[in-house]
Amino acid sequence: MKKIIVLFALAASFAGCEVLKQIEIPTQQPLTTTDIIAGLKQALEIGTNNSVGFLGKTDGFYGNPLFKIPFPEEAKVVEEKLRDLGMNRLVDDFIRTMNRGAENAVKLAAPIFVDAIKEMTFEDARNILRGPDDAATSYFRDKTSSRLAELFRPEVQTALEKVDATRYWGDITTTYNRIPFVRKVETDLAKYVTEKTMNALFIKVAEEEKLIRTDPAARVTDLLKKVFGS
Repeated sequence: MKKIIVLFALAASFAGCEVLKQIEIPTQQPLTTTDIIAGLKQALEIGTNNSVGFLGKTDGFYGNPLFKIPFPEEAKVVEEKLRDLGMNRLVDDFIRTMNRGAENAVKLAAPIFVDAIKEMTFEDARNILRGPDDAATSYFRDKTSSRLAELFRPEVQTALEKVDATRYWGDITTTYNRIPFVRKVETDLAKYVTEKTMNALFIKVAEEEKLIRTDPAARVTDLLKKVFGS
């Protein structure tokens, strides 16, 4: 019993000690330049990979109303005219194969995007970190769209040819252009699909970026937790 009393007395003595009042809980180390840049690049890489995985599966485009690539806008008159003539199947087959081409091509976009991410500077990264939920994606779109389109377009062209989308497009334009008194249509299909595919990717990457910024569960690495949780 005496031992217990002594222990309680010692505890009470230390509890009132001024030394205890000076103890502080360690705080997280401040972010370094390296942390900020690496964290944002990692977030973009993860967002890009997740987006590619989402869009690159079967029906990632064709089965999703938000991302399904429609008949080229500047050639809507062609679609309407051919459907009026009872050629629905030709038009529908083209739209399906065009979206399949986008689904195949988008799988090849990840390394192209990663190369573009490497060019981000510290100043860019700091501004992005302090910006809105899609700041990194907006920066990415503004700085890299032209070069990415140039690199990505050949992949889209190959994918479209692989699923016969270009053949269907050739059949459609040839059939339409033979109709008397119509204005001939010549749409750059690869360019159109490239722009639609990249736009879908940017939308998905923005969603992923917002998730990492706002949902702690989406910060799947220690670096993301450190940068976006600070």
